[in-house]
Amino acid sequence: MGKIKTPPKSIRRSGVKPQRGNRSAKQRTAKVLEEKLASVQRELAGVRDQQGATSEILRIISARANLSDVFSAILQKATVLCEAKFGLMYTYDGALFHNAAMHGAPDALVEHHSRRGPFRPPPGTPLDRLLATLSVIKSADDSREATPSAPTRLAGARSHIAVPMLKNGALVGVIVIYRTEVNPFTDGQIDLVRSFAAQAALAIENARLLSDLNDLNQQLGKRVAEQVAEIERMGRLRRFLPPQVADLIVSSGNERQLESHRRDITALFCDLRGFTGFSESADPEDVMMLLREYHAAVGRFTMEYSGTLERYAGDGIMVIFNDPVSVPDPSLRAVKMSLDIREALGVLTEKWRRLGHDIGFGVGIAHGFATLGTIGFEGRFDYAAIGTVSNLASRLCDEAKAGQILISARVLMAVENDVEVESVGEFTLKGIRRPVGAYNVLGRR
Repeated sequence: MGKIKTPPKSIRRSGVKPQRGNRSAKQRTAKVLEEKLASVQRELAGVRDQQGATSEILRIISARANLSDVFSAILQKATVLCEAKFGLMYTYDGALFHNAAMHGAPDALVEHHSRRGPFRPPPGTPLDRLLATLSVIKSADDSREATPSAPTRLAGARSHIAVPMLKNGALVGVIVIYRTEVNPFTDGQIDLVRSFAAQAALAIENARLLSDLNDLNQQLGKRVAEQVAEIERMGRLRRFLPPQVADLIVSSGNERQLESHRRDITALFCDLRGFTGFSESADPEDVMMLLREYHAAVGRFTMEYSGTLERYAGDGIMVIFNDPVSVPDPSLRAVKMSLDIREALGVLTEKWRRLGHDIGFGVGIAHGFATLGTIGFEGRFDYAAIGTVSNLASRLCDEAKAGQILISARVLMAVENDVEVESVGEFTLKGIRRPVGAYNVLGRR
């Protein structure tokens, strides 16, 4: 057999060694790839955690949760995701910082904040520097700063970041997170806390807007309640007082007009002749129908001539002019109203006459001073005019025959240029000491 030749040195040097080198390079590459993959996975997990935290906080904010709950959730997420030992959150009112939330703070620090209450930061501390710059304040080791903060003195804090909560460029609060070892926070962690600070500022603004909305709703509710009460009050006043009196009281906002006062007025008293006999012989339904038609006619003209219905009882009705609302020519208004009512009732009295009822209409009118105001009791008030003028109008009405409108001498002086009258002589009237001259209004001139 022939001898096996030994390979050249060049071949021996490159034969096995290249194979071992290739495996080592592949292993190193695989290790690098594994590390990169793990790093990417950690970054993805961190992003997922951040997104989850952000979503949860936004959900809490949108649910209009209590502001302290929102602050606690934000601070907890910021502390945990940034791998800090503990965290503090403050709100700022433009003068003082207020404790808003704590997460993981040691008991000594909690007690310190509880005793201190709202505060101004000591000069040189992180909060003081943040207040001056409105920017992020960070320290790799606060214990080496010229003025260590309370968390450093009481809780062993070393590395920290203080991130401002800003709204339209104004400071509304601060988030501060701490580590108890020297391990500076990364730029990514600072940006994360910035996003949480923005959410906290948003929560503060939402709370303010919600508070303003609640205040507005309360004011609106109060205003509606006042308006409803005013409507109910006006309804009661309109039910038991003349419309003019009710409107005047409501518009003025007080009830001084209802207090007793003295004023010159024209008083008109009217009733139906023959009503007593009619009510005794007619069916009650016919009596009620007659009164409704009669009251409707008188009421319509009372409103038209700005009179105030003082009272009505059965067929007796008293209307006053010049109170509580002043009117020009009160006596002339009373006379013209009486003429219109007499004409309107003429059609009705003719209808009743065809039904066999002899009904007529009589009026008495006087002018003079009276004392006016409300009389009655809670739930039922009337507006009354007390004095000789009311008594005189009533007595003249008693003397009036069907179709007559009897006026006093003072009324005559006010209307003689506008109406035709005839003297009916003097009457001795009950409650009036002297005989009274009376005049019957025939019609307009």
